[in-house]
Amino acid sequence: MKSSALIASSAAAFMAATALTASPALALDGVVTSIKPIHSLVAGVMEGVDEPELLVKGAASPHTYTLRPSDAAMLQDAPLVFWVGPGLEPFLNQPLDTLSANARVVTLEQTEGMTRLEFREGGAFEAHDHGDHGDGHAHEEHAHDDHDHSHDDHDHGHDDHGNNEDHHHEQSHDHAEEAGAAHDHGHEDHAAHDHSSDDYAGHDHSGTDPHYWLDPENAKLMVGAIEAALADADPDNADTYRSNAEALTARIDELSTEIAATVEPVADRPFIVFHDAYHYFENRFGLQAAGAITISPEVAPGAERISELRQRVNELDAACVFAEPQFEPRIVNVVIEGTDAKAGVLDPEGAEIADGPDLYFELLRNMATSFATCLGEES
Repeated sequence: MKSSALIASSAAAFMAATALTASPALALDGVVTSIKPIHSLVAGVMEGVDEPELLVKGAASPHTYTLRPSDAAMLQDAPLVFWVGPGLEPFLNQPLDTLSANARVVTLEQTEGMTRLEFREGGAFEAHDHGDHGDGHAHEEHAHDDHDHSHDDHDHGHDDHGNNEDHHHEQSHDHAEEAGAAHDHGHEDHAAHDHSSDDYAGHDHSGTDPHYWLDPENAKLMVGAIEAALADADPDNADTYRSNAEALTARIDELSTEIAATVEPVADRPFIVFHDAYHYFENRFGLQAAGAITISPEVAPGAERISELRQRVNELDAACVFAEPQFEPRIVNVVIEGTDAKAGVLDPEGAEIADGPDLYFELLRNMATSFATCLGEES
């Protein structure tokens, strides 16, 4: 069974990677997760053992979040912390450097084998200074400078979906070495990122898009890394973690099939998003973003930008402009004024969904429904 092999190889890689620096098994009371989608995946793997803690609750955004004293206390006592990485949760960069030596930090953006996409630029995607990242994942075919969104260019035919899955399953999952052993607790890895809160005041969208979980194939690889870290820290419950991870992986496969069928009828209709957070979802399912209102979700666009986007909506006959529940929707109404576009809502982090192991599935299912409804020919 592919999912069994995936989970087994992840666990084996993690154990091998930590063999030289192994410490006594950790009590897992107080496992901490950063954002709701990651909390959901961790909760799914931990189901029947314990429930992880969540830092960014409700409709709060990791882009603008500030740790509370209770959050700091939670982190200080955590045996294991799961986060995406400094590109998404800059508020955690310095606090994670001050954790006790017994804490392990799993940086899921380092998971081996994941699809990684650069932020887009040009046209209605504002220009970004990407610099030289050297990560081998430029994905220039998705730069959208000319907005040629044919399915051939995306290589998203749903017949290829299984091939993508096979590719990810063939990975040896040495990601545990990066996501686990490197944080045993290796503070030098956090220092290397050097992303202080001040650095992120303008929310610089350069480099790799950190919204990895919106590609279900990436989520499956994250589940493997999560299971490996939990099993290593709590070997007494390793069988439960492994069984849960296998079941979670199978559910994600079913979800992908469902989403592909939901969005296929509207896959050729262009749209504008509030900020460029959906590249992974679009890339996986062949959707056609024509631009984003703003780079930084916490910074309102100016009048010139609004005028440019309204023109873009008219030129492309964009069917929909999407807001987000965390941010002011009035801007979307201004953009679509005088156009034929409709307003919709996309929620990349599950702001309005109850926490728990089902959140990830509801989040992606709601996103697919939002696309299908707003982009559909019927109002």
